[in-house]
Amino acid sequence: MTKLIGLTGGIATGKSTVSNLLRLSGYPVIDADQVVRQLQTAHSKGLERLTAVFGSGILNADQTLNRQALGSLVFSDQTKLAKLNMIMQPLIREEIWRQVKNYQKQQIPYVILDAPLLFEENYTDECDLVVVVTTDHQIQVQRLIKRNGYSQTEAEQRIDSQIPLAKKKRLADIVIDNNGSKEELKRQVAGLIDQMHNNKL
Repeated sequence: MTKLIGLTGGIATGKSTVSNLLRLSGYPVIDADQVVRQLQTAHSKGLERLTAVFGSGILNADQTLNRQALGSLVFSDQTKLAKLNMIMQPLIREEIWRQVKNYQKQQIPYVILDAPLLFEENYTDECDLVVVVTTDHQIQVQRLIKRNGYSQTEAEQRIDSQIPLAKKKRLADIVIDNNGSKEELKRQVAGLIDQMHNNKL
């Protein structure tokens, strides 16, 4: 039987690093962010729906999505953010479960669902186990500013658009704390991989 492990955290907590370590260890990863990008390519159904609601101002000159423009629009307005999710989530969910079913047919023992909105969009209902990557709020803010070039306000808006990490930790089966070094993070992931390898999850 295929077990689906939900992997989430807050933005800039190090979830992608954990996801990559799991992938490098041979475990298939369904990356929700990658699914979103596929669904928002030029002239795609997803992008056409977004443009119909938010206007052509979210497009680059070559008709591809300007993610910064869309982000500035929705993360400063909860109503617009809700509209974005209403448009995209049915398409995202359909593609994710298509991939899950494909792995189930192959009888893959463990599949990772890497999804920032794992709790927000109730993907946890279908997961056998939930892993949450956490870090302190100020570290999260500083990483976002450094990584994405956001202002303090922009970083805070994006963090506030998600369920608080403290709540996610309470709902998790396994918590990976990413306040330390990369080596410490790798040690925690290695422990998770060991449990999977020995079918202890």
